[in-house]
Amino acid sequence: MITNRILSAWLILLTTTLIVYVFYQESKSTEAKQSQVVASTSDFAGNGFVAKPFRIPDSLSFAGEHLPLHISDVRERIDRELQINSYLHSSTLFIMKRANRWLPVIDSVLQAEGIPSDFKYLPLIESALLNVVSPKEAAGFWQIVKPAGKEYGLEITKEVDERYDVVKASRAACAYLKEAHRKFNNWTLAAASYNRGMSGLQKAIENQKVNSYYDLFLNDETARYVFRMVAMKEIIENPERYGFDIKKEELYKPELVRYLEVKETIKDLPHFALKHNTNYKTIKRLNPWLKEDYLPVKKGKSYRIALPAI
Repeated sequence: MITNRILSAWLILLTTTLIVYVFYQESKSTEAKQSQVVASTSDFAGNGFVAKPFRIPDSLSFAGEHLPLHISDVRERIDRELQINSYLHSSTLFIMKRANRWLPVIDSVLQAEGIPSDFKYLPLIESALLNVVSPKEAAGFWQIVKPAGKEYGLEITKEVDERYDVVKASRAACAYLKEAHRKFNNWTLAAASYNRGMSGLQKAIENQKVNSYYDLFLNDETARYVFRMVAMKEIIENPERYGFDIKKEELYKPELVRYLEVKETIKDLPHFALKHNTNYKTIKRLNPWLKEDYLPVKKGKSYRIALPAI
């Protein structure tokens, strides 16, 4: 009986010792990991990974119209967009890369249509220069909805959607912006109306008895809209100032293409691609406005299809 009690006591003591030892080892392991995290954080701090606010420039403008930075509310709103877009590192970085490919194309359309060059930053905040579709079914770089696209001359069918043709969509956007400028006689308000709509913005102006974008009380999206464009313009034109170190060779280069005018129906685009020494994927990538693997062409109609330059 006594021997059994002694044996039980020894077993309890041994078990307790093992448990204490295991907890001790785990404690040492946790402490080591915490030390590594602290060391890692310290290393980040020592190598410039400390978040700091970027200074607001003394002067900022959009389409030749200066922001009233002496108004505290205006300073805070542009400050917000500058900091957000500067610290959205990967997102802003890829926008910069795509911008090198597409902004010259968009800017050439704006110049030809008499629209201020600063509007080339509008599709950057609308779509990040990606052919995305919004929950409201706005599509393409300029995020144009179907009714507006058709109103401003774009073909939108099952087989063809010119909202994805960057040149034609840019021209449609220019037609809208010229109409908005005639209505408001102000490019900043024309830009804001691209988000809110002309009638919605006009109603806000009439209700609030002011005619400056910076004096209007608007929904959050429209209230941020012009500031987001100005921030993107400032960061892309002065990347080093906002912590971006991008070498010229790291930017995406414009695609070298040739155009083929098509006046007859193409029954099989994959076959058409092979016939012209390319492949279907390349045809779709260079011509995102082609929605099917065939292209019906009505009598008297023609399309320009982009092909890789020879």
